Amino acid sequence: MGTLANLTLVFVAGLITALATGLGALPFFFISEVSDRLQVGLWGLASGIMISASTFGLILEGMAEADGRGDYLLIAVGLMAGVALVIVANRIISDHHFDPKQYEEADFQKLVLILGILTVHSFPEGVAVGVSFAELNLEGGLAFGPFVVPLLAVFMTVAISIHNVPEGLAISIPLRSMDVPSWKMVWWAVFSSLPQPIGAVLAFYFVRIAREFLPAGFGFAAGAMIYLVLSEFVPEALEMGSGLPGRGYRELATGLVLGFAVMVPLAFL
Repeated sequence: MGTLANLTLVFVAGLITALATGLGALPFFFISEVSDRLQVGLWGLASGIMISASTFGLILEGMAEADGRGDYLLIAVGLMAGVALVIVANRIISDHHFDPKQYEEADFQKLVLILGILTVHSFPEGVAVGVSFAELNLEGGLAFGPFVVPLLAVFMTVAISIHNVPEGLAISIPLRSMDVPSWKMVWWAVFSSLPQPIGAVLAFYFVRIAREFLPAGFGFAAGAMIYLVLSEFVPEALEMGSGLPGRGYRELATGLVLGFAVMVPLAFL
């Protein structure tokens, strides 16, 4: 297949993960609020999915890619670069807080800043999708129309899509408190993940033209996502569960175990 067709497929995969974020807002079409217990459990589920996908998908794939050349240092460099990206993103985000209800009234300069913050926050997930398509149309994948899709790409697209549902719920909860209509909550949830298809295309294009850096690409995506879980998802879950019996640790642990139970078997298919 030509380059444009390949890029289009990767973009569609990234778009699917972004659209999955909107599913997190759907419960508010039927209920007015979600319990803290369920929210903590969902954050745990998302965390388990991301860590298992990063470890058993990206890192193991990166090590397999490096085996032939001994480029394990590239994986380590990629891991550190991914962590550095999230640290910088966290600092940018912590300095700016935007009310999603005011997005439509934002002037051009503010809108550009909002888009920039969303980009650095969700970009690593798009990168994970993009690098997972590195072996697109090579042997060993699943036939999908004219394409041969790597199993890792299917795994990562499913994993990040599932992970994005609790993220969409987390975005929708404060919007509900501001009486934002349900259909607009779906839009803002999806909007927050729109950088993912862009990140997927850029990462895919890079690893295709510079395959010698592919182990670093796997490491980058894994490092960013694991650090994102440890620095944001887990603290967010524990803060939300602070008023629960056991301070939410039981719900978080249950979600983590379920996340691993869902994704680890898929990683070894």
